[in-house]
Amino acid sequence: MRIDKFLKVSRILKRRAVAQEAARAGKISVNGREVKPAYRLKIGDVVEIAYFDGSVKFRVKELKETVKKDEAATLYEMIG
Repeated sequence: MRIDKFLKVSRILKRRAVAQEAARAGKISVNGREVKPAYRLKIGDVVEIAYFDGSVKFRVKELKETVKKDEAATLYEMIG
């Protein structure tokens, strides 16, 4: 699954367009490397998103095309 779609489906970012912008701006890295919006995520990948005042880091647990809002958090596990 593309990283921009995963971020939207998992509700880490609200819209796919926001995820695409963040990736193009170099704010998203997977396993320590900057990625483009089309990067294909795999289970076990560690994703980090840089924000103004810090960052969010998580491990991908599942890849699903759609999930209900209350199940979105089951797709990833927050790290530190």
